[in-house]
Amino acid sequence: MEVLRPSAGLRRGRLRRRRPPPPHSGSVLALPLRPRKIRRQLRRSVASRMAALRAQALPSVDSEDSRVQTTADDLGAARPGGAAAIPELLEAPPARVVEVPAAPARALNASALLCIPQPLANSTPQVDNTGRELPWDSPLQRILAELNRIPSSRRRAACLFEWLIAPMPPDHFYRRLWEREAVLIRRQDHAYYQGLFSTADLDSILRNEEVQFGQHLDATRYVNGRRETLNPPGRALPAAAWSLYQAGCSLRLLCPQAFSTTIWQFLAVLQEQFGSMAGSNVYLTPPNSQGFAPHYDDIEAFVLQLEGRKLWRVYRPRVPGEELALTSSPNFSQEDLGEPVLQTVLEPGDLLYFPRGFIHQAECQNGVHSLHLTLSTYQRNTWGDFLEAILPLAVQAAMEENVEFRRGLPRDFLDYMGAQHSDSKDPRRTAFMEKVRVLVARLGHFAPVDAVADQRAKDFIHDSLPPVLTDRERALSVYGLPIRWEAGEPVNVGAQLTTETEVHMLQDGIARLVGEGGQLFLYYTVENSRVYHLEEPKCLEIYPQQADAMEFLLRSYPEFVRVGDLPCDSVEDQLSLATMLYDKGLLLTKVPLAQN
Repeated sequence: MEVLRPSAGLRRGRLRRRRPPPPHSGSVLALPLRPRKIRRQLRRSVASRMAALRAQALPSVDSEDSRVQTTADDLGAARPGGAAAIPELLEAPPARVVEVPAAPARALNASALLCIPQPLANSTPQVDNTGRELPWDSPLQRILAELNRIPSSRRRAACLFEWLIAPMPPDHFYRRLWEREAVLIRRQDHAYYQGLFSTADLDSILRNEEVQFGQHLDATRYVNGRRETLNPPGRALPAAAWSLYQAGCSLRLLCPQAFSTTIWQFLAVLQEQFGSMAGSNVYLTPPNSQGFAPHYDDIEAFVLQLEGRKLWRVYRPRVPGEELALTSSPNFSQEDLGEPVLQTVLEPGDLLYFPRGFIHQAECQNGVHSLHLTLSTYQRNTWGDFLEAILPLAVQAAMEENVEFRRGLPRDFLDYMGAQHSDSKDPRRTAFMEKVRVLVARLGHFAPVDAVADQRAKDFIHDSLPPVLTDRERALSVYGLPIRWEAGEPVNVGAQLTTETEVHMLQDGIARLVGEGGQLFLYYTVENSRVYHLEEPKCLEIYPQQADAMEFLLRSYPEFVRVGDLPCDSVEDQLSLATMLYDKGLLLTKVPLAQN
């Protein structure tokens, strides 16, 4: 656990032995062999550089964030009754379930109110999972086209989430409902999710992908109060899967983002909004059947109804210990349940949200099948999980640095402490408990909070889906370089990064600088797999003389900075760091590099 100690954090400076920068050989870029010499100047701090940079940026990130609140107010003003109508629209009924009716057609495109992207040339059409181009009147097509024109990944995440829960303002959702209440949003727009996923997509995946029962696909049914899983061994060929469906089994496709480009794009953008891994399952249920027993989960769940209709019943946690549950529950019987807090039939375009710990069950009726996608997030992402990691390290540090934690226990403490003495009025017991409280209070001074936060960030980087690139990000990064093989040799080789090149990170949140064992590593997502943890964590070592520059790049996104302005001691360090990041696909340039 030494790697989490503060001494192993982001420590840098001239006291460290200077390491040579990484060699330039092997880069896709041809760096100048003899960069021009410049006079070494006193480096300004990263904070002052950031302040100067943001002062020049129009519009700034702060001004963008401030528009979110303004937009929410505007959304209310656009409805009959003005802003005062919002509390009435979102006020919960006595059961504390929030049902949001459909908004006017224009209000559904809430991201258009929020985002004012600059149009990009050569925007490619969006296609569904089978390669067919989505209709231009699809709400999903419109939001994906908007996202492609937004330069900042954090703004893309905010816009997509606003579209997901429209017409409810996101700030109201997070302040009043997140982790608290079930939310039902009715849209009366069956085409709202069109192109996200369909039964035709599932059939295509079964025919063309190596889908395995148990690993990728489950066949389940819930009959006479008992749930059964009927997975045969081996590959889920269409004949076997559809026969089980015909026999009344629900089909659950696990990790559909591994097979569906559209779901991958959807989740890869939203994970930045949540700051936590976003996953999903797809559920296809035959008419007049139920696939799963009543249960609760350990995730925040967003249910997107894609096809057909399904009757849902949602119940509050039965006891305080089930509220915001840390683990999923066993199957419940109907006798274990009380009255549902929500009972409703979801139709295509509707959204249902419920927090972890809320019991739920769903069934198809009236001869109609159902297809829905459950988006999940916030698994084991609690204060308790954070403290569970930090407290052992805080105790270890306290014992090393404070003699009070090393003093011996009273020789006779077993005479008055323990369960058999819990009712004792012995003053020695009172003094012992007070000593424990004092020492526990002091632990906060030794808690390596930032180091543990970095480790959780590293875990999130490993959990994350690889980023989905916009046309702009692809064109301005290493992925868009025109280098290719032609007429028996590589052509268009020789593009250069120089001190005048303006750069920023490819996206926000795709990399994290972490101190481990006295070294600095940059963990990144661009080489992650769409299959959870298929790859080991990927990282680059960052040398101490480049640490300030790396932090500067991470914090300056989405504003561009000159390579020559990176806070390094030499031009060689500046170019070496920028080239390494560009080659790895973590950096993009203000103009295509071939034009430099």
